[in-house]
Amino acid sequence: QVQLVESGGGLVQPGGSLRLSCAASGSTFGLYTMGWYRQAPGKQREMVALIGDSTSYAASVKGRFTISRDNDKNTVYLQMNSLKPEDTAVYYCNAEQEVVTTTRIYWGQGTQVTVSS
Repeated sequence: QVQLVESGGGLVQPGGSLRLSCAASGSTFGLYTMGWYRQAPGKQREMVALIGDSTSYAASVKGRFTISRDNDKNTVYLQMNSLKPEDTAVYYCNAEQEVVTTTRIYWGQGTQVTVSS
């Protein structure tokens, strides 16, 4: 079992910055791809950024957001710059774990990001 705990969300003005953190604990062996997703009310959850052997970003955040990872601390980060009101959502940490023949998917509890003047 893996637990993911996000932190760093809050209220910021347009153009501001936030850094989200996600700490993994428990049986963290076999963790491979980690990432960030977001979901606004009435909308589908969407991928924001992923990190494994390489990184990938949603077109809407590319050039503004940066995902990074500290494997020794089992922590993934999302640096968000030049924030826009449309970035407002609950942001969720995600992790994939492969153990023997099973792939397990984990989600954090989410952290609210609100961009408003």
